[in-house]
Amino acid sequence: MATRPGTHSVLLVVDVQVGVVAAAWERDRIVGNVALSVRRARESGVPVVWVQHHDGELKPDTPEWQWVPELQPKDGEARVHKSFNSAFEDTDLLAILDGQGVSRIFLAGAATNWCVRATAYGALDRGFDVTLLSDAHTTENIELSPGRVVDAQSVVDDLNVAMRWLSYPGRTNAVATAAGADFARPNHCPVR
Repeated sequence: MATRPGTHSVLLVVDVQVGVVAAAWERDRIVGNVALSVRRARESGVPVVWVQHHDGELKPDTPEWQWVPELQPKDGEARVHKSFNSAFEDTDLLAILDGQGVSRIFLAGAATNWCVRATAYGALDRGFDVTLLSDAHTTENIELSPGRVVDAQSVVDDLNVAMRWLSYPGRTNAVATAAGADFARPNHCPVR
């Protein structure tokens, strides 16, 4: 179990913003699964924390910076603004989670290879149990050089495999689908 104090869970939604997912692999299906996760978490009484990125290319208050229309935070749900890949770096996320007694994070969002991966590893490094929602994160194809492309599905698959098999002392990491995640059971650790 987590090495963090606390027994509560949270759903962390990372960067599902118009400009981040505009050209993402399986955009509509993944955003639909994120929306399903948000609905299921809320129905189970699990808080949703919304992480929103900004930088030189993704400027606050622009259309690209906004949440996708299918997802909207409710009043009272925590919002974290970040400018680094990990949602923990130079933000108040850790204080928010500690204030809510969180020890398990369910994770969804974009982009898989940047902010989702960095946030997952950052959470594990800080002692949280992490369940990656395997069908609720996405990215774009990555062109390494002309004619050499890493397809987005492979990037998604890679993180799903990594989150099944990473090993951290005193922590549990796992994957679950948006429909199969057990938000209702405190500190539920899905089968690896």
